Amino acid sequence: MPIGLFALALAGFGIGIAEFVIVGLLPEIATQYAVSEAAAGILVSGYAIAVAVGAIALTAAVSRFNRKHVLLGLMALFIVGNLICAVAPTYEIMLIGRVIAALSHGAFYGVATVVAASLVDEQKKARAISFMFAGLTVAMVLGVPAGTFLGQVAGWRSTFWAITLIGAISTVGIALLVRPVTTTTVTATATGQRPARLRDEFRIFGRGQVLASALISLLVSGGVVGSFTYIAFLYTDVSHISEGTIPWLLLLFGVGTFLGNALGGKLADRSIDRTLLMFVPALAVVATAFALTAQVPALAVILTGLMGVVAFTNLPGMQLRIMSLAGDAPTMASGVNIAALNIGNAVGVALGGLVLSTSMGFTGPLWVTAAFAATAFLVLLASLRATTTNSKTAPETAPQSTTIPAGNPSFTSSSN
Repeated sequence: MPIGLFALALAGFGIGIAEFVIVGLLPEIATQYAVSEAAAGILVSGYAIAVAVGAIALTAAVSRFNRKHVLLGLMALFIVGNLICAVAPTYEIMLIGRVIAALSHGAFYGVATVVAASLVDEQKKARAISFMFAGLTVAMVLGVPAGTFLGQVAGWRSTFWAITLIGAISTVGIALLVRPVTTTTVTATATGQRPARLRDEFRIFGRGQVLASALISLLVSGGVVGSFTYIAFLYTDVSHISEGTIPWLLLLFGVGTFLGNALGGKLADRSIDRTLLMFVPALAVVATAFALTAQVPALAVILTGLMGVVAFTNLPGMQLRIMSLAGDAPTMASGVNIAALNIGNAVGVALGGLVLSTSMGFTGPLWVTAAFAATAFLVLLASLRATTTNSKTAPETAPQSTTIPAGNPSFTSSSN
């Protein structure tokens, strides 16, 4: 893999820690600022909303600039946001810092995904994307526990200082190791080709296939995060696993996400649709099995790791699929997918919380996961069927196809 991917992965590692580590620090932060648990929770939900906004709005604003320069600017924003969090004298300023960092988060993954894919040959693009996202999965496995421990030992502000340092190191790495990436995206016209305009980027919102792909991402991610958020209660109240074992089970889930992400990159390079057709319904099956057998501790352990694997095997394929469906606006498409993932997270957590008070109890979020994954599978089937139907009814002279040239940092449309 190109060395520049390591810099992108390190940045993803820092961003992943910033997103998730605050959950373990909320009690200390709430005490520090003398706010309620609900108010402290806004530091999490507000972050997710800002990620979704930044993934679309900020991505659109920077879509015409050199992507390497954009990444450097976004990392500078990330550093500033976390620096504000580290020194924030009041809750309100802390929230502002979280929002600033989150805005860079959404746009960073949207742009970095395109950059990662442009650094490798055509047949390795999904693996490059999965390598970049490996920073996020490593953050879940190692970074979040380490950041939480640091915050408990040295105070929660020390965690944000550490995140700021990681952001600074990765910014230097991007500056030195990632080659300049142009944004000369072109759109075909009747007389030739012209540079793409901002309104061309927004046209992807009128494409049913792009929206369907975003919906698949929303459902898969929302289902997984919705059950993961409440899984500790499942362990203690249903599986009757001791609290001291929970960190190891969360580590197991994190290892599963890391392995699934790596596997998904390799499989998606062979066939995106085949990978999703296999692992989206697999997530529904695993979640259902987990809900039905959660009272058996040994099975709960096994299915914890397995759910991490099947969930994240879908990630590279979902990201690359939406980019391939909007090759004339890949950065915006990537941003839309990042927004969909985070909106899905918010919806999944909300629905997961609602079913806790039903007769399903703490297995309820797993049933939500199964339902979301099954729905995503139906959307995928409908999308593939529509693609097949359109290809059969298309004129003999296929008008245009959008490709991602191997090794070429720009995405172009060409007539067949």
